[in-house]
Amino acid sequence: MVNIIIQISKYLIIILMAAYTFSCFSIFTQSYEDEEKRTLIVQDVLMFLLQLTAFTAMYLATDDIRVLFIYAALAVVLLAVILLYNLIYPNVSRLVVNNMCMLITAGMIMITRLSSDNPTPYGSSVRQLVFIIVGIIFGLVVPVLIRKLTFLDQWTYVYAGVGGAALLAVALFAGRSGGAKLSFDLGPVNIQPSEFVKILFVFFVAASLKKSTEFKNVVVTTAIAAAHVLILVVSTDLGAALIFFIVYLIMLYVATRQPLYALAGIAAGCGAAVVGYHLFSHIQVRVEAWQDPFAAYSEGGYQIAQSLFAIGSGSWFGTGLFQGQPDTIPVAETDLIFSAVTEEMGVIFSLCLILICVSCYVMFLNIAMELKNQFYKL
Repeated sequence: MVNIIIQISKYLIIILMAAYTFSCFSIFTQSYEDEEKRTLIVQDVLMFLLQLTAFTAMYLATDDIRVLFIYAALAVVLLAVILLYNLIYPNVSRLVVNNMCMLITAGMIMITRLSSDNPTPYGSSVRQLVFIIVGIIFGLVVPVLIRKLTFLDQWTYVYAGVGGAALLAVALFAGRSGGAKLSFDLGPVNIQPSEFVKILFVFFVAASLKKSTEFKNVVVTTAIAAAHVLILVVSTDLGAALIFFIVYLIMLYVATRQPLYALAGIAAGCGAAVVGYHLFSHIQVRVEAWQDPFAAYSEGGYQIAQSLFAIGSGSWFGTGLFQGQPDTIPVAETDLIFSAVTEEMGVIFSLCLILICVSCYVMFLNIAMELKNQFYKL
C-alpha cells in the first residue's frame, strides 16, 4: 500500500511542479495587478501542497517522525519568509520570493531524503535549514543596508583588497581537496571564501566601471580582475576562476558596449583554457571524463557515469522518493544533487527547476533595467 501511495505521490508532485512553473511565466503576460496577485497566491498554495505531498511520502517510506518535524519547521520558515517580505518590503518582486521558496523546498526534500542514510540521520537537513534561516535573515537586512549605506559605490579598492586577500589566504594556507585548494574547516562548518569574494568582486567591478569606462580605467580594472583569476588558478580552483572571468567579461561589455573587449576576452579565455589543460593533470582527467565518462569510468569518470545512470533510471517521471538509489552517486548531496533529484523525481521535475531559475533570471534583468543608478544596475 505504501509503495502505491509513493508512486501516486510522484505524479502529483510533477503535476504541482509543472503548474507552478507554468504560472512563473504566465505572470509576464498579465497586465492587471489583481490577476498577478491571484497567480502569486496560487503559487504559494501549489508550493505548500508539493511540500506536504513529498514529506508525507517520505514519512510513509521511512516511518520516521523526524521527517515530519523537518517538514513542519520548513513550512513555518517559508511561511514566515513570505509574510515578512510582504510586511517589510511591500514592493518586493513576489515572483522572486516565491521562486526562492520553491527552490529551497526542492533542495530540502532531496537533502532530507539523502541524509536519512547518514551516520547521523537528517543532520544535513537540520544544518541546511539553519543555513536557510541565516540566509533569509541576511536577505531581509541587506536591502535596508543598501538603502542606508549610500557610499557603497565608493569602496572600489576596499572590495578588491579584501577579496584578493581572502583568495590569497586560501592559496597559501588551505588544504587540498580533489586537487584544488578551496576552503577552511572551522569546526563543523566548511568555509569557502571564493563564494563570498564573488559578491565583493561584483561590487568592485561595478564601482570601478561606474566611475569611468575610459580605456585607462578599463585596463586597471582588468588587471585587478585578472589578479583575482590568477590567484584562483594558483589555488587550482579553476571552476571559480572561470566564473570570475565570465562575470567580469559580461559586466565589462554591459558597461562599455564595446564588442572588441568581449572578443578579446573570449580569445584570451580560450587561450588560457588550452594552457590550463596542458598544465593541470586533474583538468585533463575531467575533460576526458566529460568527453566519455564510461570510457574513463575507473580513471575519473566514475562520478559522472553514476550520475548519468541515475538520470537514465529516473527517466521522465522518476522512481519515486525512496524508490531509487541516489546514494550510489558520489557526493550526491553537494556535487550532484541535480542527478539525485532527477532519479527520484524525474526529468520533468528537473526541467521545471531549470525553468524556475530562468524565470528568476528574467525577473533580475527586468529589475536591473529599471534601475537608474549605474552601480546597482551593474
